Amino acid sequence: MINVQRSTVNGQVSFIATIGFFDGVHLGHRHLINQVLQMAHDRRLEPLAITFVQRPRQVIHHEAARNCLLTTLDEKLHLLKEVGVSRCEVMEFTPELASMTAREFMQKLHDQYRVKALVIGYDHRFGHNRSEGFDDYVSYGNDLDIEVIQANQFPAVSSSRIRELLLCGDLKVANQCLGYDYLLQGRVVNGFHVGHTIGYPTANLEVQAEKLIPANGVYAVRVELGEGHYQGMLNIGTRPTLANGDERSIEVHIFDFDENIYNKKLRLSLVKRMRGEVKFANTEQLVLQLKQDEADIRSVLA
Repeated sequence: MINVQRSTVNGQVSFIATIGFFDGVHLGHRHLINQVLQMAHDRRLEPLAITFVQRPRQVIHHEAARNCLLTTLDEKLHLLKEVGVSRCEVMEFTPELASMTAREFMQKLHDQYRVKALVIGYDHRFGHNRSEGFDDYVSYGNDLDIEVIQANQFPAVSSSRIRELLLCGDLKVANQCLGYDYLLQGRVVNGFHVGHTIGYPTANLEVQAEKLIPANGVYAVRVELGEGHYQGMLNIGTRPTLANGDERSIEVHIFDFDENIYNKKLRLSLVKRMRGEVKFANTEQLVLQLKQDEADIRSVLA
C-alpha cells in the first residue's frame, strides 16, 4: 500500500466524494468508484461515498416500498468497503433533502463532510431543479471551494437492467453486470420440514422484505455460515410437487452438512441457475430430479 500524506483542514481530513444510491454496487458503480480512488490518491484526499437509506425515486415519486433492491443497506456498505471506499455516509432521503437545491446540497457537503472535491457520475443530476447540470455544479463548487469533476462514462450497466435479468432468470448476464455472484442473505427460520423425509433437508432463509428475489428455480450456490464455506443447491419457488400452496420459499440444501442451524445467518452466492421450477407427478420423480440436480451442481461448483 502506498502511504500518502492526506490533506487536512484544521487538523481534520478532507474528502473527495461521490453520491449515489449504488444499488447492487455493480460494474458501472465500480468504474466510478475506481476513478474516485485514483483521484483521492492524486489529490491526497480521503475517498467518501455518500448513499441513502431510501431509493430517491421512492420519495420523489411517492412509490411504495417493494422487494426490488439488489442490495440491502448492510450488503451495500459491505460491498463498498470491499471495493476500497474507506468511509461511507448514509443519509435519510427525506422530502426535505429532496427539496434542497443543488447548491444547498453542496453547501451541506462542504460544511458537514469537509468535501473538497466532488465526482459526478456521467449522467447524474441532483437537487430539486433537475434542469441544473454539470456546468451549474462547477459554478457552485467554485463559490464553495469544491472541485467538481465529471467521471468518465462506463458502458451501459444499470441497476434496473440487472433487476430485469434476475426476474426473468438470466442469472449469468446479471452476474456479469454486477461483477460478482448475486447475494441472498438472511436468517434460517422454520420451514415445512419435508426435506428431511425425502433425503434433502433444507434451511429456509428469511431475507429482508425489500430484497429482490430472483426467478423461481434451482440454483447452484456457495454458502457462508460464520467462518465456514460450503456448497449447496437452492430452490426458490412454491414447491408445486408438494402442494404447499402459493407461498414462495427460499430453501437451501447444503452438501455434506448435518447441523442444526436454526436462527443462524447464511450468506448465499448464486453461481448458476440450473433450471426452472417444475411440478412432478409424484415425490419419487422429484427425488430423482434432486439427485440429478445435486450431481450437476457439484460439477458446476467443483
